[in-house]
This record gives sequence, structure tokens and C-alpha cells, in this order.
Amino acid sequence: MLTLADLIQALTNSAPNNASQEIPEAVIDSRKVSPGSLFIALPGENVDGHDFVSNAFENKANFALIDKDLSAQFRVLDLTKDFDPEMAELPEMPFCIRVPDSLSALQKIAAHWRNELDIKVIGITGSVGKSTTKEIIADVLRQRYKTHKNLGNFNNEIGLPLSILGLRKSHQRAILEMGFYVPGEIKFLCEIAQPTIGVITNIGTVHAERAGSQDEIAKGKSELVEYLPEHGFAILNYDDPLVRPMAEKTKAKVIFYGLSPQADLWADEITSLGLKGIRFRLNYKNDSIYLSVPMLGQHSVHTAMRATAVGLADGLTWQEIVSGLKFNDTQFRLVAVKAAIGATLIDDTYNASPQSTLAALNLLEDLGGRKVAVLGDMLELGQYEQAGHEQVGIRAASVADELIVIGERAKTIAKVAQAHGFPEEKITQLATAEQAIEVLRDHLQKEDSVLIKGSRGMKMDVIAPALEKAE
Repeated sequence: MLTLADLIQALTNSAPNNASQEIPEAVIDSRKVSPGSLFIALPGENVDGHDFVSNAFENKANFALIDKDLSAQFRVLDLTKDFDPEMAELPEMPFCIRVPDSLSALQKIAAHWRNELDIKVIGITGSVGKSTTKEIIADVLRQRYKTHKNLGNFNNEIGLPLSILGLRKSHQRAILEMGFYVPGEIKFLCEIAQPTIGVITNIGTVHAERAGSQDEIAKGKSELVEYLPEHGFAILNYDDPLVRPMAEKTKAKVIFYGLSPQADLWADEITSLGLKGIRFRLNYKNDSIYLSVPMLGQHSVHTAMRATAVGLADGLTWQEIVSGLKFNDTQFRLVAVKAAIGATLIDDTYNASPQSTLAALNLLEDLGGRKVAVLGDMLELGQYEQAGHEQVGIRAASVADELIVIGERAKTIAKVAQAHGFPEEKITQLATAEQAIEVLRDHLQKEDSVLIKGSRGMKMDVIAPALEKAE
């Protein structure tokens, strides 16, 4: 476990002998402080973490990392001045540790802690499917190794260091997502995490508003494979024309996965089992294995292949890999629940891009009953906003029996669906998720299958829970 000595060593290249206090956790939210933890005070757009140091100490934090002068309020170990470990006297806990910059200090501590650990790191990036891929890879690798994974979407310059500080010396594998918004970001995260296996899911248009064109996104994502060492492995999506060329950018061994027999690991004979999962055949070298796994949607075949490829690269047996793929405790973002009236609700409201929405519509097509698509705005698509909503409208027209759209951008979905033959009387255009709840309550039928999909900013995650409750 990280200690105070490790922290000071990371920031000053020296540490006092009397700094053996363990730090079980590092957090940036004072409400999530646990006894003995380290609270990192970071300035934000709306709030400043320094305003919550007292709350962190009230919640039993032992230390707070700060970059402002709070000496009048708290005991402080000042590392902005010359530090002599032999002469240093540590304040009585709890106390603040003052540094020139809290975020930079967090990153330095994480990099130092990573260097102290004998662990293999698997890095994951891509436009869609990072989190689900992380979960399944963790399920597979834990069949042999003690694994650690980042929580939620802790995949940026703050979240990834926090995830690393959660590592213990007993961990053998770490599975970490790496997000991308600006050039050099993934390279920087790699320098902290030091991955030896890198997984690229795909290159899409999600976050294009901030990250740029698909080519720019591909260039940024490729920083992961460029970092990998010669003894590492790059797991690349052969089916994605922007991912496949990344093989030329890495020194690592490449394992291509996809639906083409030209890939190293490929799947065929794919059958959707609806809400029970998918069935398919995996092919690798001279091996062919038939699988049924509890993962929703045919797009999940790619997720299973990524986890399989990591398992193969890491020396796992087929038995271990198959056991991990069938592990059913993983919590997916796409969840099937029953409405009070009996209709099946596919709640896929964590986020939305054209790629993930098309995949969700493919799942809806596999389900029985009247098919109702509730689709909200897809945000942060930048130059792909119009085309992305048009693609979804075309697909919705061929899948859905009823179409409900929420938001200004989603009006394009409705317009294009109608242009492709979808009946105007079967389209409902709304402004908010709350309005959708009322419409669905009035019109849902017992045998309906309902897809609910939209960007987080549309707050559509309230729809399914509201419909689950009986009136």
C-alpha cells in the first residue's frame, strides 16, 4: 500500500524514516473520503477543492494535498521549500502537504508508485466500448491473476493517476482506460501507467467536437500502440479501417481481431440470443471454439474478442478465457429491465454516439414485440453531428415500429426516418426526458421492446427507473 514516505519520495526524491503511515486511498471528492485517505485539493470550473479540506479531515482523511497557503487553518508540511528528510518533523495528523501544483503532484506520485510495483498494465482506448471492454478483460484475467481496474470513467489526467494509487503490491494486473481529447494526452498517460498490452476498440465520432476529425482522433489514439515496448502486444480491430494501419506504428507484436478470416482472431457463425446473449465461433490459429456468452447485442462479439486476445497475449488457457467470458457478475451500461406494465426496457443511456446507437438498434431488431425506439440528442459530435443523426434515422426507420425523439438534434433522426418511409403518425418529437416518461406511460404495451438511448447531457437515465415503478 502507498505510504506517506512514498508520497514524499515522489515529490522530493527523499523521505524521512518516520513516514510509514499507509494511505489506503486517494480521492478528490471530500464526500468520498475514507479513514486514513489522502484528499487531493484540485481547483475546478465551479468549485475549488481547497474549500473542502476541513470536510475531508472531518471524514477522517489523514492528509490533504494542497497548492494554496492554508497554514492559518491547518497544520502543513510545506514541500515548496527545501526539504531535508533528516531534519524534517512531521506535523501531527491530520495535516496538509503543500506542493507547487496539486494536479502535477498527483501525477508524480502515481508515476512513482507505478515504478515501485511489479505489475503488468493493460491500456485500453477507442471511441466506443472502452468501459465494457475493461470489465470483460478484468473478468478474463482474474481467472489467473489478482487484477485491478479503474473505477467508472477514471481515464484522464486525474482519473488514471487516482486509479494507479489504488494499486496494491499484491496486484498482478491492472486494466486501465485511457481517454483522448488533445494530442499527447494518451502518451502522457502511458508514461505514468507504462502499459505493455494496448487495446484499440475503434475510431468513431464521439467527442469529435473537442477531439477533432476522425483522422485526428485516430492519431491521438495511436499514441497507445506507439508507446508499447517490443515485448508487448497491440490488440487491434481489423474491421476498422482507421485502426488497422496502427500496426505500422508499433514495435509490439500485433494481434488483429475482427470478423474477417484475415484477422489473427476472428469470429463467425454469430447468432443473437436476444436478452440471453450471443452465440458465435471463435477462430485462432488451429483452434475453433463455440461460445454462448451473456453479453447483449451482436456488437459484443468484438468486446469478447478483445478480452480473448488479451488473454491469449498474456498466456491464459482457453479454459480460463472461456470461464472469464461467461462470468456474469459484470455490470454493463446496457441494462434490460421490465416496466411496470411488463414491457422490456433496454436502458442504454450512459452515453451515445452514432456507432453505439446503431449497435443498440441492431439489438432492438433482434427482440420480439412492438419495437419502440426512444432516441435523444447525440452530443459532442462536432463536424459529424448532421451525418451521425442521419445515419441513426435511416437505421431507426428499418427497425422501429414507434419512434420517440428527444431534443433539437434528434429531430434530424425523425426527419430522415420519415424520408425513408417511416410513418409520420408513428413519430413523437419531445423536448425532455420527463415528457417521454408521460408519453410512454400512456402508450406502452405489455409485449413492447423499448430502446432508450441518448447522450448523458440529455438526462435520459431517468426514464427507465420511472417506468419500472407501478403507478
